[in-house]
Amino acid sequence: MTESEFKRHLEDTLIAVEEAIDESGAEIDFETEGGVLTLRFPNRSKIIINGQPTLQQLWVAAKSGGFHFNYDDTEGVWKNETDREELFCLLGRICSEQAGHSMSFT
Repeated sequence: MTESEFKRHLEDTLIAVEEAIDESGAEIDFETEGGVLTLRFPNRSKIIINGQPTLQQLWVAAKSGGFHFNYDDTEGVWKNETDREELFCLLGRICSEQAGHSMSFT
């Protein structure tokens, strides 16, 4: 993957996360600055999503831990490097935990 392809995938993903939060109606504030998306929950917890261009990975930091994702060109999705869980499945789970109610990302 070229650097420009990585940046495009990352930017598209961050926008998709923002749109999913908006559509969910959940009380989650978010801000993107310099390729870092920070989600803020009413209980003051955070989830931080950012790209690591040198490694061509997307990283997620949450209360439940840190997760590193590689882009799967075949499926067109980010997958966790340890268990191959898809990014939006993981975000649904960890956002639900931190928000205190069920959420899903599609």
